Amino acid sequence: MKVGILCGGQGTRLREETEFRPKPMVEIGGKPVLWHIMRHYARFGYTDFVLLLGYKGDVIRNYFINYPAMNSDVRVRIGTQSLEYLQPLHEEMGWSVTLAETGPSTPTGGRLLRAKRYFDDGPFLCTYGDGVSNVNIAELVRFHRERGMLATVTGVRPLARFGHLEVEGGVASRFREKPRVDDGWINGGFFVFEPKVFSYLTEESSLEAQTLERLAADKQLAVYEHPGYWAPMDTYREAQALNEEWASGKPGWLEPS
Repeated sequence: MKVGILCGGQGTRLREETEFRPKPMVEIGGKPVLWHIMRHYARFGYTDFVLLLGYKGDVIRNYFINYPAMNSDVRVRIGTQSLEYLQPLHEEMGWSVTLAETGPSTPTGGRLLRAKRYFDDGPFLCTYGDGVSNVNIAELVRFHRERGMLATVTGVRPLARFGHLEVEGGVASRFREKPRVDDGWINGGFFVFEPKVFSYLTEESSLEAQTLERLAADKQLAVYEHPGYWAPMDTYREAQALNEEWASGKPGWLEPS
């Protein structure tokens, strides 16, 4: 089963980083957030990736084309410019990465449609290139197969925008900084799609505002509820928080779900 990753957005709310590189290439602990997402899928045995490129897609293209040279010790023979790789790339050795150009401003549904030829004829996984989670991909796929619908989306609990105060008699009895909201679910990405989903897509369609709405109206959208860890990287502050979490040695997206 292939994994499509949407990598084409401009990341305008993360302009401090995305002026020079696409958002999936913003780093957490020295590695692009895209790498962390791919590594998560790889832990469940899914290593055949299709990256849907758009804004500054050449940065992603160059990263993977030059991946061995940029991620291991290398000996260069000056003159012939031949390379000798001095370290094995342990985890990534079996990864297959298709770099699919889908246009600089194509909406998410259109990006997926433009890459249709790379997803064969069977079901496939799909997510965004800017959010990390510890969602259990094996359980997600099992759930999708049991429900028998055209699409499954992972529902997650969002973080509150502000700190939460519990008050008793004018005195704070408890304070929680931006806790997860306990009521309601939001689209956390980490989809499973059947090939018939492509019939819901057009070049101008948004995956969210149009495609998922139509699938829900047709009773063809299952929701895999994931109450565990999920974190987006939409703003500079969120990027900083993810880096601090990585530096702590206990990033939530590596915790078992």
